[in-house]
Amino acid sequence: METLTQLLLDWGYGGLFLAAFAAGSILPLGSEVLFMLLLGMGLNPVGCIVAATAGNTLGGMSCYAIGRLGKTQWITRLGVSAEKLAKAQRFLHGRGALMGFFAFLPVIGEAIAVALGLMRANVWITTLAMGLGKLARYTALWLPYACL
Repeated sequence: METLTQLLLDWGYGGLFLAAFAAGSILPLGSEVLFMLLLGMGLNPVGCIVAATAGNTLGGMSCYAIGRLGKTQWITRLGVSAEKLAKAQRFLHGRGALMGFFAFLPVIGEAIAVALGLMRANVWITTLAMGLGKLARYTALWLPYACL
C-alpha cells in the first residue's frame, strides 16, 4: 500500500492529468477515484481541479476530433455505439456547441463530444463549454472535502 501511495504522490498532478485525459477520451476509464485519492493525500485542491479539468477537457476534445473526421464506421469501432451516437445527436439537435457542457455525463458524454464533431460545432465554444462542464464536475467532487 505504501508503494501505491508513493507512486500516486510521485505522479501527482501529471498523473491525474493523464488519467483524466484517458477518461475523457474513448477509453472506458474513470479519473474520479484518483482525483479523490489525491485530495485525500493532501494535494492542493486547486491543482487537482486544474489538472483533472484540463486533462478531461482535452480528452473530450479528442472525441470531438474523431467526430470531426466524419467516419461513423470508425466511431462505432472505437466504442461509441450507433445507438449512443443517435441519442446524442437527438439531444444536441438545434442546440449547438454550448451542449459541450454536458460532455461530463457518464455513458453519453463521449457520444456528445463525437456528435458535436460530426455536426461541425464551433470548436472554441465547444472547448469552453466542455471545460466548464468538467470544471463543475470536479468542483462538485471536491466540495465535500471543502466542507470538512
